[in-house]
Amino acid sequence: MGCVFCKKLEPATKEDGGIEGDFRNQGAEERYYPDPTQGAVSPQPTSPVFLNVGNMRSISGTGVTTFVALYDYEARTRDDLTFTKGEKFHILNNTEGDWWEARSLSSGRTGYIPSNYVAPVDSIQAEEWYFGKISRKDAERQLLSAGNPQGAFLIRESETTKGAYSLSIRDWDQNRGDHVKHYKIRKLDTGGYYITTRAQFESVQDLVRHYMEVNDGLCYLLTAPCTTMKPQTLGLAKDAWEIDRSSITLERRLGTGCFGDVWLGTWNCNTKVAVKTLKPGTMSPKAFLEEAQIMKLLRHDKLVQLYAVVSEEPIYIVTEFMGHGSLLDFLKDRGGQNLRLPHLVDMAAQVAEGMAYMERMNYIHRDLRAANILVGEQLVCKIADFGLARLIEDNEYNPRQGTKFPIKWTAPEAALFGRFTVKSDVWSFGILLTELITKGRVPYPGMNNREVLEQVEHGYHMPCPPGCPASLYEAMEQTWRLDPEERPTFEYLQSFLEDYFVSTEPQYQPGDQT
Repeated sequence: MGCVFCKKLEPATKEDGGIEGDFRNQGAEERYYPDPTQGAVSPQPTSPVFLNVGNMRSISGTGVTTFVALYDYEARTRDDLTFTKGEKFHILNNTEGDWWEARSLSSGRTGYIPSNYVAPVDSIQAEEWYFGKISRKDAERQLLSAGNPQGAFLIRESETTKGAYSLSIRDWDQNRGDHVKHYKIRKLDTGGYYITTRAQFESVQDLVRHYMEVNDGLCYLLTAPCTTMKPQTLGLAKDAWEIDRSSITLERRLGTGCFGDVWLGTWNCNTKVAVKTLKPGTMSPKAFLEEAQIMKLLRHDKLVQLYAVVSEEPIYIVTEFMGHGSLLDFLKDRGGQNLRLPHLVDMAAQVAEGMAYMERMNYIHRDLRAANILVGEQLVCKIADFGLARLIEDNEYNPRQGTKFPIKWTAPEAALFGRFTVKSDVWSFGILLTELITKGRVPYPGMNNREVLEQVEHGYHMPCPPGCPASLYEAMEQTWRLDPEERPTFEYLQSFLEDYFVSTEPQYQPGDQT
């Protein structure tokens, strides 16, 4: 996995190195297809959504005690329950975090279950097509991934109207190829739901059943729920935070760096994890444990989840495993060479989304670069190693003399005066954009660290990389403004990148063609 270790990784990629998902035809995409009976509809601004997607389906404090499993789960400890999709439970205790005490109604056994693997029986959260609070952009990413046919669909919470929903459908035509259309599902004062007023339904489930039988004005008949990957559990197990070293088996070294190694490992003989092993003396175990307590509270779909730690030296940091390794190595490998501009911009948007969450949480990364972004299936990108750079105790990790310090990614006020802020992370993100566009080229080619530090202090910017659109380079230059307060926010950068291929004035078309 990527890290602050200045290492070269050997990503565990698939043999074929194939790229999943097709972003070829996402230009000028309309946002919603309105009910024609309501007259003209103005474009709605899309606000970034900051959420814990892994927990988006869990419901607590509702008074509902009977839940149904959304996925299969194999017990990891003697206190867990093994269960299969569709199995029902009586919830005994859901007040102690992310793992609930439950009794299986089929086996009668009692144990702990991951809360984001279940939903209330007969609720909308229990439907395969319900994806909860995900953004329009994430809906498009998932629907356009491999394995979804024309007519694949999902329903999500509306980003603009509280209590309403949006229907997203994968469609195809000769002009645009594969693309996604979105329809607002409005709620009646009487409690029903509709897309067009002439077809109203008592429930969203009834609405879906209707449009699976006839398209009735939609772009295409609803054919199948969007495919989805089983989510990461929130933690390894109940109370599995500070773990014994003996519970970790190091299977294969993925990378070696200045401060330690990264391994593919197994926890408790049954759960695949990534393990970062730190050389003794790299950082204070006490300081690390204090920081890790904060890091584990940062939960977002675009952040690598911190599972557990071994807090005695040599320190082990146990996280979720990302199959394609670091973004830097992925860009340089076969997979990266197949990436086109829409893929690269989408990956940048994912990183910006994760950083926008950290911006809202007032948490500083300090070492944002392609080596510290990890790539999973369907080109999912997640931020790793947030916060660790602050803890490193090594004279070589020094911006003036140290050879291990990432000068070329660091804002001048941070490198010269140690002023690390969210705005210095914004600077680093601009450098990361050049890594994406150049497929992993080292920033400031032909310049050493000392030259870079001297030049950027006087306002030098890297020239526009070959093949980089002028509008994207303009965004890079905004991130490199010498005054940190003049740099854009990550919220802005996320919005800019997510809408990069969307026309500023979308063409709205009616959902009802009659």
